[in-house]
Amino acid sequence: MENFGASLSTYFKALLVMIPYTYDTRVKGWFLLDNYIPTFVCSVIYLLIVCLGTKHMKNKQPFYCRGGLVVYKLALTLLSLCMFCELVTGVWEGRYNFFCQGTCSAGESHMKIIHVLWWYYFSKLLEFMVTFFFILPKNHHQTTVLIWWFVMNWVHCGLSYFGATLNSFILVLMYSYCGLSCVPSMHPYLWWKRYITRGQLVQFVLTIIQTSCAVIWPCTFPLGWLYVQIRYMISLIALFTNFYIQTYKKGSSWRKEHQNGSVTALENSVKRKQRKD
Repeated sequence: MENFGASLSTYFKALLVMIPYTYDTRVKGWFLLDNYIPTFVCSVIYLLIVCLGTKHMKNKQPFYCRGGLVVYKLALTLLSLCMFCELVTGVWEGRYNFFCQGTCSAGESHMKIIHVLWWYYFSKLLEFMVTFFFILPKNHHQTTVLIWWFVMNWVHCGLSYFGATLNSFILVLMYSYCGLSCVPSMHPYLWWKRYITRGQLVQFVLTIIQTSCAVIWPCTFPLGWLYVQIRYMISLIALFTNFYIQTYKKGSSWRKEHQNGSVTALENSVKRKQRKD
């Protein structure tokens, strides 16, 4: 949590340098965007729940809200699917340039993208609810809602579509998996969990490539935000790579050693029995 807070503070300092010059009035008056206080309060409450809830559940048995979690994950899956489809069609209709797309260069298509990205930002607030479900089974997650409040106020279109589009697709897979994992009969078919993490890593790499293209071939999209995006993606790659290694590589080694140990113990037992006979 401390490392996450320090990283977030660094990003905000970089963002605040650019804010006075790039505020976009097209979202003026939109729900939750005019005032930072609601987003900040939600973030503080989230952090308190994570810290206090984790301590409270430390010596308690996990408690799972399967019914509520299935409904919640299904709703987020459908929302992510809708956002992905709307972003793809908006980008297609606006004939967005992959290498660099300015914030005011696609006419009416920009407004469609802005509306979808607002829902993307709002979905990050909805994800705070997952804390309740995951603290009970003694787990928690971190979100990017604070950063997206800044994005929605200053660079809510143009190149901002790319990461949100990829992430919406990944979220469809992730929430589908999480929802299905709550159904015991589906467990034998959920072998693809590790591929979701791989997909997230690919998403971060592709975002860095696309953002780097905009740095090399610049347009009207603010360069400062591109540098912040690249730095943020690199931090996520480090975070998710560590998670992947800890969860799958070391975990697989442990299971293999455990299984080998069990097989060796069984063989020794059989040999001892044969000698007694």
